[in-house]
Amino acid sequence: MALAETLLGLLEPAPRHGYDLRREYDARFGLQRPVKPAQVYATLGRLCRDGDIEVVAVERVGGPDRTTYALTADGVTHLERWLAEPEGPAPYLQSVVFVKVMLALRSGRSAAELLRTQRAAHLAVMKELTNRKRGADVATAVACDFTLFHLEADLRWIEHTRARLDHLAKEMA
Repeated sequence: MALAETLLGLLEPAPRHGYDLRREYDARFGLQRPVKPAQVYATLGRLCRDGDIEVVAVERVGGPDRTTYALTADGVTHLERWLAEPEGPAPYLQSVVFVKVMLALRSGRSAAELLRTQRAAHLAVMKELTNRKRGADVATAVACDFTLFHLEADLRWIEHTRARLDHLAKEMA
């Protein structure tokens, strides 16, 4: 995910503290991979340096300084340009699971067991996401659906590959 552009989008409605930005990012977009505080602050520093955001206040409330950031006109332009650009499809021709299957076959290990374990892991995540959707707001449900549909495609690949393991093993020999 493009963290810089996401932060710009989260800043667009009103100035915010870095902590608030990180918390909203995690709530809206960090379902499987929350962002680290250091990533947020390093990115905010780059956005300031590049003129996309500016510091509008620094206050201390019984702890570390709380810096408030606001979007600049250049930041709005950056965000609009990014939103208008289509994302290229991301084929996973060399996914880690693919590599593991090929190496397992090459070494004589059980690729079928590897695929079975991977399938179980996918199903567990799918169950978790399906449970998370129950009673969730529409944005959370849509985010869960996005991931669920990708996991379903992975499961189809796992089943398809499992059916071809004998043929793949012969090719790897």
